[in-house]
Amino acid sequence: MPAPVPRQRAIPAAECGQAQAVPAAGGPSDDVAPPRRGAARTDQTVRDTATADNDTAHPTLTLLLIEDDPTAAPIVPDLLDSDGRPIRVRTARNLTEAERLLTDDVHCILLDLALPAPGRAAKGETDEELAVLRHVLRLAPRHAVLALTASGDAERGAEAVRVGAQDYLFRDELDGRLLSRAIRYAVERKRSDTAERRLAEGKLRAQENARLERGLLPTPLLEGSPLRFAARYRPGRSRALLGGDFYDTVRTPDGTVHAMIGDVCGHGPDEAALGVELRIAWRALTLAGLCGDELLGTLQQVLEHERGDDEIFATLCTVDIAPDGRRAGLCLAGHPAPLIAAPGRPARLLPQENNGPALGLLPGARWPRMQVELGAEWSLMLYTDGLIEGRVGAGRKERLGQDGMVEMIRRQFSEGLSGEALLRAAVSEVRELNGGELTDDVAVVLLDRVP
Repeated sequence: MPAPVPRQRAIPAAECGQAQAVPAAGGPSDDVAPPRRGAARTDQTVRDTATADNDTAHPTLTLLLIEDDPTAAPIVPDLLDSDGRPIRVRTARNLTEAERLLTDDVHCILLDLALPAPGRAAKGETDEELAVLRHVLRLAPRHAVLALTASGDAERGAEAVRVGAQDYLFRDELDGRLLSRAIRYAVERKRSDTAERRLAEGKLRAQENARLERGLLPTPLLEGSPLRFAARYRPGRSRALLGGDFYDTVRTPDGTVHAMIGDVCGHGPDEAALGVELRIAWRALTLAGLCGDELLGTLQQVLEHERGDDEIFATLCTVDIAPDGRRAGLCLAGHPAPLIAAPGRPARLLPQENNGPALGLLPGARWPRMQVELGAEWSLMLYTDGLIEGRVGAGRKERLGQDGMVEMIRRQFSEGLSGEALLRAAVSEVRELNGGELTDDVAVVLLDRVP
């Protein structure tokens, strides 16, 4: 083994978690004592405070050296960060000790590749030096790693970088400037790699969100129908992904317009994916000629086979509007009843006495289909419970509820709102009444028939 470069210093007990650190004389202190009551603020106090503020904004770098021979450790004096402050050093004689010293304030690891790997190398890791590196990378995935190898063994160093180290150094060519610069470079490169990975993950999540959104919020198939369609969706504030709300509208060859809206319990990608599956299944079954109880029973089978937990259920509302547009069949599976409004008649809820259970709750359940009269001119609004569960009133202890929603929609209709403008105003007002973003997703579908 080449002659080692002398170590910088002994590791303070404080850095090994054994004692309280004592600042070096004349050096910056981590703790700044406040001036005595009534005492004038001295220039030294101002400088100390500024130093403490700077330490908070730019924490001192900490290096963890993993070296089995402390007396041969290649740490040299004058390891300084970019601000000229000393770099703290901790020393571990083996990987077990390194794991104990690997706290969140460690920024970089200097690993001697000559260390023996813990136990036997993993399958495919026949090289003991790279096995110890892989072990450290698994142990510290968020830390920068510098590989230390024998002089002239550039091939081994390059292989270490390929495996995951930020850089490699030759043991007998170290000096203070080189090692300080290597540490700073490794830390910044790790930060850059981490930021780049997070950016890539964010783009991937955005793409996944877009695919889920296309699945949950499709383009209606209404070619040839005189009905006008509008929809609005607003996710709850606490999620990055869409929730389990979904809707769809299609026109079958006989001229019947079928519309539905549903809500999978829970929030997140699993619920959103299940909502997509249910929506696609509904469209396929509807285009195949199923409706009412037969359709909902088949959808329940789909949910039971696709859900990841037996506790997951979904509410659903379906309507099938006759080709003449004057009447419709209504099925409710644990879902709030739609709202209908017409000229000369105030907005009201459709009957919900025959509301069946939510899908996934009762095996063999039935969902009766109710016949409802719509009239010659009307607006039919389907919605999820996010629209009616927002808080209202002083202290916002009460929910808006269906009655409050009906009154709100009546007023907005009387003000001449319709279509997209009506839905936009309704969702915005519910949010304002709630005092901010709603905690649940909101989906609303509006179908209008104008002779």
